[in-house]
Amino acid sequence: MKIYLNGEFVEKDQAVISVFDHGLLYGDGVFEGIRAYNGRVFRLKEHIVRLFESARAIMLKMPWSQQEIMDAVVQTCAVNGLKSGYIRLVVTRGVGTLGLNPYLCDKPSIFVIADSIQLYPKEMYEKGMDVVTVATIRNHPAALSPAIKSLNYLNNILAKIEAINAGVPEAVMLNSDGYVAECTGDNLFIVKNGVLITTPISAGALRGITRDTVIELAKAAGIPFQEQTLTRFDLFIADECFLTGTAAEAIPVVKIDGRPIGDGTPGPITKQLIAKFHGLVQTEGEPIPLP
Repeated sequence: MKIYLNGEFVEKDQAVISVFDHGLLYGDGVFEGIRAYNGRVFRLKEHIVRLFESARAIMLKMPWSQQEIMDAVVQTCAVNGLKSGYIRLVVTRGVGTLGLNPYLCDKPSIFVIADSIQLYPKEMYEKGMDVVTVATIRNHPAALSPAIKSLNYLNNILAKIEAINAGVPEAVMLNSDGYVAECTGDNLFIVKNGVLITTPISAGALRGITRDTVIELAKAAGIPFQEQTLTRFDLFIADECFLTGTAAEAIPVVKIDGRPIGDGTPGPITKQLIAKFHGLVQTEGEPIPLP
């Protein structure tokens, strides 16, 4: 495997960064998780726009153009012969001192990994998964905006630990007001009385690329949609539930906090939207020049 690192392709075991890089020392950086399907990088432009917005929000000056980074992503896939898989694009503040001052970092670092990923067992995508609500709340939006996809993921990791300790693969995180924000790495949707509902960004949810794609598909299919604040009670009485994320894709949820959702199996609207999503990703995206 070859890694794109600061303008060059290097072997996996040679892809190293300095211990003085502020991305390592302080989680000072931004990233994107991106998918490739059937020889195409899905919604690459949207991911790169979000990356630049995250960088701008933390005052990380990007010395590359959006097109240069898009080209680097596509080239990394091509070099590794990746037709379908997962791409991790990371930009750190770069090498600096042991102090917090980001202005002492001369230039940012960038790397791109193109590999495979399987977050959940195949069976869960077919039969659905169980999740629990955890005590670790989502970072307050006034402290760290959920719109910034930063390298600071300890909040999510602590919630993930709680989920795993409870014997399930994913956790529902609430915000400081007690409303549903999102899961540790996924956006959350429910269906109630035929209406597709998800939490607003203001509740502490990331504006996910897959989230936006599913909303577009629902609207095109004539499925009523709305954003609204959700409580745990709303989840418990939902007819259907599913999660979305670049790495997770779209996966049904059939039980929350021990309570079956609907009849305890993936619902019809969930299955319809998942099928439409899988159909879309096979034909849309930036082509990868593979031999």
